Amino acid sequence: MHAIIALASLMFLMSIRTVKFVIVATTLVVGSLLPETAAAFRCGSKLVKDGMHEVEVVAICGEPTTKRYLGYAIRSVDIRAHRPSVPGLTNSRSYSYPAEVMVTEYVYNLGPQKLMRRLVFEGSLLVSIETLGRGYRD
Repeated sequence: MHAIIALASLMFLMSIRTVKFVIVATTLVVGSLLPETAAAFRCGSKLVKDGMHEVEVVAICGEPTTKRYLGYAIRSVDIRAHRPSVPGLTNSRSYSYPAEVMVTEYVYNLGPQKLMRRLVFEGSLLVSIETLGRGYRD
């Protein structure tokens, strides 16, 4: 009787491991098919990362190979209102409101020895960096 219970427990554990294996394998395969996203990349000796302004990126990397306006999006914009210090009160307050922002795409061709990068800006702030295929000679 104990052998049957042990065998049933072993089979149950094996089926759980099999299901976990299938889930992990599926995730890896699907993940490899999607474009790679990164939070930062090097442009020369400088680092370009999410949250940077378009002007900063152009100052670091130069003009992009291609630039497209993708349209507009509604995003929550945060502003801080600074007030004179008053004893017992905080001197800054954060406000958030919806605003329409322009969505812009930059593609940088870094040459045939490197991968191309696709940068997406919303309201002039970098929100996405994708790694594309190999670059090409100009």
